[in-house]
Amino acid sequence: MASTLKRVLIGRPLASDEADHQRISKTIGLAVFSSDAISSTAYATGEILIVLVGAAGMVQANGEPTTNLLKPIAVLVVILLALVANSYRETIHAYPDGGGAYVVARENLGETPSLVAGASLLVDYVLTVAVSIAAGVLALYSLFPALRPYRVELCLLFLIILTLGNLRGVKESGKIFSVPTYIYIAILAVFITWATVRHLGGNLPVFDPTTAENVESIKKIQEDHGPYIGGISMFIFARAFASGAVALSGVEAISNGIPAFRKPTSKNAAITLGWMAAILGSTFFMISIIGSWMRVIPNESQSALAIMGEQVFGGDNPLFWVLQLATTAILILAANTAYADFPRLAAIIGKDGYLPRQFANRGDRLVFSNGILILAGAAAILLIVFNGDVTLLIPLYAVGVFTSFTISQTGMVRHHFKERQKGWHLSAVNSTLGAIATFIVAMVVIVSKFAIGAWIIVVLIPCIVVAFRSVKRHYNHVARSLRVDPDFRVPAKVLRHGVVVLVGGVNQSSLGAIRYARTVGAEDMVAVTVAIDADEAARVRDSWQRFGVDIPLEVIESPFRDLTHTVVDYLDELDTRWHHDYLTVVIPEFVLPHWWQGVFHNQSALALKVALKFRKDTVVVNVPFLLPDDDGAETATDAAAALGLDFSHEGGLAGVGPDEQPTIDRIEPASRREYD
Repeated sequence: MASTLKRVLIGRPLASDEADHQRISKTIGLAVFSSDAISSTAYATGEILIVLVGAAGMVQANGEPTTNLLKPIAVLVVILLALVANSYRETIHAYPDGGGAYVVARENLGETPSLVAGASLLVDYVLTVAVSIAAGVLALYSLFPALRPYRVELCLLFLIILTLGNLRGVKESGKIFSVPTYIYIAILAVFITWATVRHLGGNLPVFDPTTAENVESIKKIQEDHGPYIGGISMFIFARAFASGAVALSGVEAISNGIPAFRKPTSKNAAITLGWMAAILGSTFFMISIIGSWMRVIPNESQSALAIMGEQVFGGDNPLFWVLQLATTAILILAANTAYADFPRLAAIIGKDGYLPRQFANRGDRLVFSNGILILAGAAAILLIVFNGDVTLLIPLYAVGVFTSFTISQTGMVRHHFKERQKGWHLSAVNSTLGAIATFIVAMVVIVSKFAIGAWIIVVLIPCIVVAFRSVKRHYNHVARSLRVDPDFRVPAKVLRHGVVVLVGGVNQSSLGAIRYARTVGAEDMVAVTVAIDADEAARVRDSWQRFGVDIPLEVIESPFRDLTHTVVDYLDELDTRWHHDYLTVVIPEFVLPHWWQGVFHNQSALALKVALKFRKDTVVVNVPFLLPDDDGAETATDAAAALGLDFSHEGGLAGVGPDEQPTIDRIEPASRREYD
């Protein structure tokens, strides 16, 4: 049943040689790896306004509208985007196997910066999933307020859908999730065109900050995001710029997922990055310009884009509903970028030995399914703990991505100075400017949001780096312990060993284990059973004698009913008695025809195997005995007939008097095992 359900939800397994067929085109790649960055246009302008209005209201101390600052901030963000995108384009060509900031730092800056970059990105990807889904659900219940009490459930539902979609494979999930991305880009283009035409025609709506409703909204923003100081200082301007710079989150995604593209991978990835930067830069810039034209008043219950869209299209216009629904879809699907990149980055870090190597294993659909499941689990915990509230999650966001940006840009500066390829001087200058700019943004984000949640990420990233080092130390220890000295030669001496068969009595399973133990040819062999009291011990000894089992039996009484420790203590005693190099412990285990029947049994064989696995110079051999299905079970009459006996008559064995009826004791020893 589980296997069938898995096939229905995830699809048929793919062979390794089908990997090339699972590579994605540039159009699908844009949707898979750029949905996070492009979706930020839905809220980045609003984040800038919230900071500006919280500090200065809608009018600055010099009498200028506060929204006028959207223009220079938008220009700076676009310049920063150009610098970062150009640097990552060079990263794509320099490191075509993917890995982005982590690989750049590993190759150019050393272990610690690379681990910080890796930890920052992994944390940011988890937050991307949580924030994106929560923001999408917020947009959904903004349209349908009755859904608000179920926001956590809705968040988890969308999380499950995204997880299943990505477990089916990058190509399939890309096809499924690319449609909403392109619908959003299209409706955004319609909105920008429509608003620009109305502005040029002189009929673009402009918000009035003196109405009672707008005054209340402004006061609420100032209370929540103040203090109100009536002017814009350099710090406030920098903080607003940092808030708008969240539009860059996800820019690094393509550089992490280069191997997912069709060949030539680097060329296709670089082209896709160019498309993404052009779409993101132009749409963010124009939305900010339109916001300054309309002097939009931010509202915490609606995004700035939704407020402008309602005025530009009209609340009853179907295009406004398309804009809102497309915004909801793109915000939720922004999480798909993290689903594409987190598993790949975790696989690269796992191959380097800083994460469990299971992260590098591909699942049935040739995706890194372990990474996908871990990402989904971590995001689910965040959504539940923070109650699916975007406001609580946002302060944790963007710290990691700008930290990795800074490390990546710095690493590329070092790369250019090392390689000195054609045009490296200009590339080094671009990367240097990008490193300085992203460092400033990272510092502003950390300082301005530290007290409201950013401290969690600041503390968490070093903890993850310590965990990375611990995993690496473990793998190094294992490698040292398994390494064979070059001068080692296999000794000619034959090692001595004894065999212990653990039995619970005389039955088909234990007799099969004894049969196997005889083939080992050990110098010493003994059967051992653990009895909880004297009566059980006597019963086992009696059956051993009656069936004529011809290997020694030792019965250990355990009044405290402790099976595993009793067996281990006995083996320690045998070591001092036999002085063998190895001790082979044979454990009989019957295998049930149905998995659910396991609840009727105590799984003692499993407990013994786990306990003995940690015992030195001990070999554990499991001898399975497959039980037949109940429908094909032999009856007592069938067993008797196999021995030439006929119990079909009411009086017992045909032709034999009551006093001469056969019992187990009257059967020859050679037939007793078969009779049982």
